[in-house]
Amino acid sequence: MSQMTAFCGLICSECGAFVATQNNDDKKRAEVAQLWSQQYNVDIKPAEINCDGCTSDSDRLIGHCHVCEIRKCGKQKAIVNCACCDNYACEKLEGFFKMVPDAKKRLDEIRSGL
Repeated sequence: MSQMTAFCGLICSECGAFVATQNNDDKKRAEVAQLWSQQYNVDIKPAEINCDGCTSDSDRLIGHCHVCEIRKCGKQKAIVNCACCDNYACEKLEGFFKMVPDAKKRLDEIRSGL
């Protein structure tokens, strides 16, 4: 499986939900559902663990990805990820990078190779 980098710089292809979906692995779905239920103090069912990744055109997305402003913007601009955007790094990304600095490093690396 090749690496899929989300618009924001997260690596979709390393996400348990993405891996479970792509491999149609119910055991992995159950594992991810249990882990996320504990981490986020919510009840997530294994059947809810289905995601084809941020940059896909699929409707199978996890939670916040359905409403993510960064994803919406990237899809609207039809870019590979935010490193390819003329407005990199915008306010939306700067706020996200405060929470996930590794995503900024990843996108900066991609951008430097363009």
